[in-house]
Parts: sequence; structure tokens; C-alpha cells
Amino acid sequence: MQFDALIWLFLPLFIAGGSALLSFYIMQARMEVAISKEREALAEAKAVISSNEVTLQERSKAIEEEARRRSLDDFMQDFRVEERHYVRENKSALMRRKSVVMQERLYFRNIPLSNWVEHEMTVEEGTDIKQASSGVSVFNKSGFLEEQQTSLGRLSDNVNEASPQSRQMIAPFVEPAPDRKAG
Repeated sequence: MQFDALIWLFLPLFIAGGSALLSFYIMQARMEVAISKEREALAEAKAVISSNEVTLQERSKAIEEEARRRSLDDFMQDFRVEERHYVRENKSALMRRKSVVMQERLYFRNIPLSNWVEHEMTVEEGTDIKQASSGVSVFNKSGFLEEQQTSLGRLSDNVNEASPQSRQMIAPFVEPAPDRKAG
């Protein structure tokens, strides 16, 4: 009878140990599932953060580029051309000659950048003076200033597409100094 008493004595201990071991493995599995869900949520959050960071960098580059172009456009708007013209008559013994004298000067804001450039055109009777003088201009809008704006625009586009080595060589002429940039 001693053997039966020992079995009845150790059987609840054995069942308690088995159920403890079973509950340990179940809880371990549940914890691994919870950890895997947390890792998945963390991976999604990291992906969203990295995509937002890339988008933010692209937007900041686009904003900087737009600001640079806008400042260049504002700079080019400060150039202006002052024109004046008058009619000069040269009378000689044989003939009387009329000519239109057009003078131009290039300004940056209120600072003259050039001396007066003078063009003299002989005019026949019946021709329009303004139309004749518009084609001769050195600094007119469709000539000098627009050409400078397009060449500076192309230069800034080429700098944006250039390799880092050539960008460093061109940077002092087009981009602001590196110590002025926001880091």
C-alpha cells in the first residue's frame, strides 16, 4: 500500500509540473506572437518615416532651387534700359538729310552700367521713327537682357545636373557660399 500512497502523493505534483510546463510554452508562444506584431508595426513605422524623410529632402531641395531661381529672376528684373531718341537734321548745300539718333544706357536699379550707346539711322519721309529705332537697340528686351537671363538659367540648370567635382568648381559663381547654407 505504500506504493499506492506514493503514487497518489506524487501524481498531483507531476500534474502540476506538467501543467506549469504547458502553460510556460503557451505563454512563450503568445509572447513571440506579440513580439512579432510589435516588430511588424515598428518596421512599418520605420518605412513611413524613411519615405517621409526622403520626401522632405526632395521638397527642401525643390524649395531651395525655386528660391534660387526666383532670386535670380528678381536680380535680373533689377536691370533696365533707358532709351532716348531725337531727330537730327543735317542740311548741306545739295541735300537735306534727316536721321534719328537713339541713345541707350543699361542700368542696375539706379546705377548706370554703361555709357550712352548712340545709334544714328537715316530716315526717309513717311517712315515710323519708333518702329525704325526698335530694331537697332543693343540692350532691348528681346536682345541683351533676355539672352543673359536664359544663359544664367541654363547655367543654374547645368549646375544642378553636374557631378559633385564640377559643381564644386562652378559653385562660387552660381551658388551661395557653403557657410551661408542652412545645414
